[in-house]
Amino acid sequence: MAYFVYSGDLYSARLMFFKSIFQGNLQFGNEKSYHKVIKMFDHRVENYYKSDVLFKVEDIFKQDSLVVQIPRTVTNITEKNWKNTVDLFQYVAQFAIAGNIGAWMTEEGKILKYAWIEPKGDKAVVQKFLKGRSLISEKGKEKEAEAALSKAIELYDSHAQAYERRGYVNFLLKKHHDAERDFTKSIKLDPSNSPAYYGRAKLKILKEDWEGAIQDLELAIKTSLALQDIHWSARRQKGECHQKLQQYEEAEFEFRFFNRRTFKEKSYNYAFIRQTLFNYGKVLLELGKFKEALEVFEKVMKAKVTPDGITEADILVQRGIARKNAGKNGFISDWNAAKKLGSAQADRLLQTTG
Repeated sequence: MAYFVYSGDLYSARLMFFKSIFQGNLQFGNEKSYHKVIKMFDHRVENYYKSDVLFKVEDIFKQDSLVVQIPRTVTNITEKNWKNTVDLFQYVAQFAIAGNIGAWMTEEGKILKYAWIEPKGDKAVVQKFLKGRSLISEKGKEKEAEAALSKAIELYDSHAQAYERRGYVNFLLKKHHDAERDFTKSIKLDPSNSPAYYGRAKLKILKEDWEGAIQDLELAIKTSLALQDIHWSARRQKGECHQKLQQYEEAEFEFRFFNRRTFKEKSYNYAFIRQTLFNYGKVLLELGKFKEALEVFEKVMKAKVTPDGITEADILVQRGIARKNAGKNGFISDWNAAKKLGSAQADRLLQTTG
């Protein structure tokens, strides 16, 4: 945050700047709509916002593809400039048929303001997409969602978001070949579409193609922001893939980043905090970082229990291993406690310990 101070005889004014991020695109589908929007954009910039917006026409309007294209833009601007820019894009989005733009205003890593801008007009392609996307969250409505999204694609075959969402529906329906086709098509249409990379990675994980999944998860991380849940979901699962490949240093890097992050309870990642801590501890053991591993397993014991498949016995076994290798007491009691809870691994460890 920066300040501009103007001192006068009667007052002192302070102008505050905030780190702001914009990225995304809006697609118009035909030249008539595209050129109409350019004229309206210019008119509103000059007459409504007095040029106090972040972008100029020549910077973001792309004639060859009939889109507004905003590469990731990180800059310091005033709150008024941020609001004007968001308002302008919300106005422009009325005339688009596909795409989205994300806008964040932050201070010291915390989100102060956020806007997700996308078409919501009465055009048939927009309505079909919105209907299909909404139906995904209704259990048992997957086929209806697929039909609506397919109709959106039929009306506009360059709809990257519709392909990605249909890919997810096909994933839910276990139509994995169709899902992979849709995710790949979405990526081809919009190489910055992080959910499509993430979806395709999930398919590769099911096939135990760990290296292929890592490649897609890396792209999901690259095309998303650390302010977004998907960024951290991709990091977590990338760490798990490295762990499967016994690439422990790479796994440690991803798990360490994930575990430093604070997730709110409403975050999708919240449910994976304990599981990722547990995996982090196991990776540290593999790397011979026993004291660090012990600290992590102590945190796992205190973490909120979530339905992650990790039992108390599992944690006691690993904490015991960390204690023993770190030269600490208490590993025998950990393994005895785990044995009482039914752990065969704890029983084996006790038998081999003199």
